Amino acid sequence: MKLGKTFLFSTVLAAGAGLAMGATDAHASETYTVEAGDTLSKISHKFAGNDSLVDAIAKANKISNVNMIFAGQELTIDSEGKAAPAAKQEEAAPAQAAEPVQETAAAQEATPAAPVQEATPVQEATPVQQTEAAPAASAATTSSAKEWIAQRESGGSYAATNGQYIGRYQLSASYLNGDYSEANQERVADQYVTSRYGSWEGAQAFWQANGWY
Repeated sequence: MKLGKTFLFSTVLAAGAGLAMGATDAHASETYTVEAGDTLSKISHKFAGNDSLVDAIAKANKISNVNMIFAGQELTIDSEGKAAPAAKQEEAAPAQAAEPVQETAAAQEATPAAPVQEATPVQEATPVQQTEAAPAASAATTSSAKEWIAQRESGGSYAATNGQYIGRYQLSASYLNGDYSEANQERVADQYVTSRYGSWEGAQAFWQANGWY
């Protein structure tokens, strides 16, 4: 009988030691580094297969907002929660953990988009092109009116003479002041038309009405 009691007592001690070691393993903690796209719900699923560790992880790591974790953050995971029943937590945790991360990602994607639209002054280039084109058209019109008068007056010849009227634009010799060069004829003709009619178009209109300018 004494031998039987001794054997039974040894068995109980061995079993107690095993339970103590199991309890130590159950309460062992692990360090986990948060990866991009992680949520507390996803991390809980990695360790416990469900959402039962969400609150425990938040409490152990002093996370006030369960929806705000960052890539590279180190979390202490108490593996005790693996064996704990998670029926009550599964009802509330999944939606809370998943949705805010999607909203945060959507906000981050939407935020850079707004400045891009504000920073494209494409329409400002249009007036510049129109401004550059206008003088060209005006110069072409002026050149056309000037050529029209030259053809009517002298057939376009710088050497044409008609009494006191000389050259391509049939200007008075007193205007040319003895210089009958082509350059002087052009320069004096421009001065004469500008001072008298304001433009070659104005001179052309006068010529059409009166037969001279």
